Amino acid sequence: MSLRLFNTLSGQLDELTPSDGKTLRMYACGPTVYDYGHIGNFRTFLQVDVLRRTLHLLGIPVRHVMNITDVDDKIIRNATAAGIPIAQYTAPYEQAFLEDLDSLRIERPEQLARATEHIDRMVGLIQRLATAGAAYQAEDGSWYFRLSSFPEYGKLSKKDLSGMEDGARVDLDEYEKDSARDFALWKAAKPGETSWDTPIGRGRPGWHIECSAMAMEYLGDSFDLHAGGEDLMFPHHENEIAQSESVTHKPFARHWMHVRFLLVDGRKMSKSEGNFYTLRDLLLKGYKASAIRLALISVPYRHQLNFTFDGLTEATNAIDRLRTFHQRLITGSFAPGENPALQEAAKKAQADYLAALSNDLNTAEARAPIFDLIRAANTAIDQSQLLAGDRDAILAVLARFDAVFDVIEDHDAEPTRRALEWAEQAGRQADVAPELLARQSFTDEAVDALVAERTLAKKQRNFSRADQIRNELAEKGIVIEDSKDGVHWKRK
Repeated sequence: MSLRLFNTLSGQLDELTPSDGKTLRMYACGPTVYDYGHIGNFRTFLQVDVLRRTLHLLGIPVRHVMNITDVDDKIIRNATAAGIPIAQYTAPYEQAFLEDLDSLRIERPEQLARATEHIDRMVGLIQRLATAGAAYQAEDGSWYFRLSSFPEYGKLSKKDLSGMEDGARVDLDEYEKDSARDFALWKAAKPGETSWDTPIGRGRPGWHIECSAMAMEYLGDSFDLHAGGEDLMFPHHENEIAQSESVTHKPFARHWMHVRFLLVDGRKMSKSEGNFYTLRDLLLKGYKASAIRLALISVPYRHQLNFTFDGLTEATNAIDRLRTFHQRLITGSFAPGENPALQEAAKKAQADYLAALSNDLNTAEARAPIFDLIRAANTAIDQSQLLAGDRDAILAVLARFDAVFDVIEDHDAEPTRRALEWAEQAGRQADVAPELLARQSFTDEAVDALVAERTLAKKQRNFSRADQIRNELAEKGIVIEDSKDGVHWKRK
């Protein structure tokens, strides 16, 4: 089965395959590490994670490169204000970003490329652009891309800039240039700014040049797919294409994937609106990383997601159903044999699931057959009609589901622990939800002891005490499940 993915460049669904017949080479724009990542950022990174996991599920190896922008105007400004070198300023934010990737179960790329470690490569690309007549140096020493040298500019975003007059503003930089349409490749050093001595002068790179240089460094002059948020399509990705193709005369990337914006409660996320959330903000409110992951990927990447706390609650409940059912399968006792109806239901669920993912990563449609199968299987278990062979078939379907969604196995304790440690270090204890503190203070050993006491109380027909313990555990976010196979508990 192949993956058909919408290609921004062609404007249609195209089959995504490795051009070399072996490994799919992809580049995804990463973070600018001047602050903590917000949920809008992570929606994009999560959708790229869905892509790479789907490719792996379909048997397609991936070579994935992501940049870390560790030098830009904001970083320099903030580091200067703090009176520290930019490397010292960015290090904790980069570390936080990597921890947040782990918290959300986002697989790390095969190659992380920091901008500051590839200055020579960027300078070399600018020199090649100058030789090709596509770059020039301004009087102050800055270098610009001459947009008039690339007639195809706008082919990705489908913008027609042919009638744009000088004086119109399409790029925000502070340096003199020949045309308002031209964009910065290299910014001449200002007093006190971080800068590098290079053959093209002392300065620092523009934002756009880094992705072109690093993508070609690790993936070659032409590669299979470039991904990022829709806000990067213009001008960033257009500029990458112009820079790269002006020297290689090859398609920079054959396929372009763009993830739609995220809204929060129907509005654009912003601090002034009071609806701006980092991953850590949500973890400190008591939400699980798995629920945040599911909420951010449940809506397909080309659809705008309206993030709400009701949606987070729905994701939490969906994960509880998945985990409860999975636990029921692996701990239950089932008679040998197979139920033909359940075998067919498992085959259909798997086929429908893979078909949905293969059709432009439709995660919403991919979820539906899995929960249909769970409902049918739960009914069969209640009626003693699910047999051992059916359990094995259904577990195989769930494994393929979790190969992409990755929410069934409980990995939530570590992200929560890290968030609480961070809150203490950052002086954010006041932002920690009281119920989260209560849950964290209740150890597994303490839960086991109370569950054992409850079991004994029931045997002694002390149902009042048994109910009291159940209520006490519920207040701590612990759910007890009594079944014919014994007593199990889980944290909400």
